[in-house]
Amino acid sequence: MTHDWQQQIHALHDELIRRDDPAAWVREADAVDASVRYPGFALRGPVFGVAAQEPAVGPEWRVLKPVVHGMPQMCRDSLNSHLWFRAKDDTDDPALRRELLAAVDVLEREPVNEVEACGVRYRIVRGDEFTRCDGNDRLEPPRPTDPEPTVRTWERRAGHTPSPDLGLVLDPGPGDDGPMAGALRAGLRGFVYRGVRFPAEVRRDSERAVRSHPGIVLLPVCFGVVERERTGWEPALALQSTAHDARRALHDAMVELWPLLYQYDDEKKAVYEKAAEEFRALERADEARVAGRTLRVCRVERMLRMGPDGPEPPRPSDVDEYGPMKIHPKLLDDGTVVHEE
Repeated sequence: MTHDWQQQIHALHDELIRRDDPAAWVREADAVDASVRYPGFALRGPVFGVAAQEPAVGPEWRVLKPVVHGMPQMCRDSLNSHLWFRAKDDTDDPALRRELLAAVDVLEREPVNEVEACGVRYRIVRGDEFTRCDGNDRLEPPRPTDPEPTVRTWERRAGHTPSPDLGLVLDPGPGDDGPMAGALRAGLRGFVYRGVRFPAEVRRDSERAVRSHPGIVLLPVCFGVVERERTGWEPALALQSTAHDARRALHDAMVELWPLLYQYDDEKKAVYEKAAEEFRALERADEARVAGRTLRVCRVERMLRMGPDGPEPPRPSDVDEYGPMKIHPKLLDDGTVVHEE
């Protein structure tokens, strides 16, 4: 660890003492305990989102779309829709509408990682997702101090907690999140993909990123549902903002999503529904077993690299399973939507 980073961690410790915040001390104690109980890191791989820089507001980059998607093109499509609806609903100025639609047109035709419209830079950004683990291949479960929704409900139609990514300022500075987070950022600065399981181009891109984007931003913690497979733990459901949202997503998947998606017969539906209700009755359980499957709720951490010109975009070795496409109907300068046959 460099002297500079040691000074930053000492400053974080001094700030924690100065604030005299009991809740912050408890969170810090939780983080220390986790580093002892779960000293290893299990790399999930890259995740992607969208960030925006609006010079009229300030030089900072802020997260526009959560950094949770598995492919860059999913984020390009999300940005495509964002700009199209801005053109449709947020302006009556034909010139502004044309500028927004020009960016949409580019996103429909090219796998670009950055567009500019109406003075705002939009960039597809890349992060890495990982979980902590112990020596027995156990993934870290939610911590007692992790955030929970204001109202904890199990209703299937209830909305989920909004992503904590939204509006987040991407600042690689030390912040005020405690010495353990500062130590983690310091340790991740030199993180690269190693080992023969990663193709050579992936390893080269990873090493290049350490030099081009040395700053580290720790994104807000999320929660996932993973399933035990022969080769290890595999994601079973999308990331959620709180541990309760992940538990509710698992309950809903057992009761509704998986039976519908995989067309379970009545007997198998009953097995899954029974397991779901037993899981729900425990309120804060982090594991469910059903039909020979082992499913767990785990804590997921994410990092994002920053360089002199902002957040790291997708790397050349990052993979898309499909390309750009037209998503929305034609929108005229006057705001008229044309549904073409």
